[in-house]
Amino acid sequence: MFKQICFFRKRPDMTMEEFMDYYENQHSQLSKRAGRAPSIPNAVRYVRRYLQPEKNPVTGEVYDAGYDCIMEIWWNSRQDFENSQKIISSPDRIAFVKEDETKLFSSHANPVCSVIEYESPMGPNGEMTQVELSYGER
Repeated sequence: MFKQICFFRKRPDMTMEEFMDYYENQHSQLSKRAGRAPSIPNAVRYVRRYLQPEKNPVTGEVYDAGYDCIMEIWWNSRQDFENSQKIISSPDRIAFVKEDETKLFSSHANPVCSVIEYESPMGPNGEMTQVELSYGER
């Protein structure tokens, strides 16, 4: 499994609610709304995590994390990730993507990273825990 994360800052003139609404209802559906093939084919999971700063328990202060959203996409392989990056940056799409991003992000200079994860056992007896994903209604 290969994981990509991106860090985004909203436009300064947007409220967090406006940012979340546009991202969820417009930008995350960009290819679909435009009748285009998906920009992220073969993605396994696509998640947006909106950050809400909280008080640091050591200092008692609330610090700006520097970003408003962390976007995560899981892929079956690095090749699937790289293919998606080629689609998004292709000459017939890049202007379309950039134009929509101006409605949402403070800049196009958004860090894109791959992730190496280590997990610690958190069960009551030191065992590994797991999260189950389900699709549709139960």
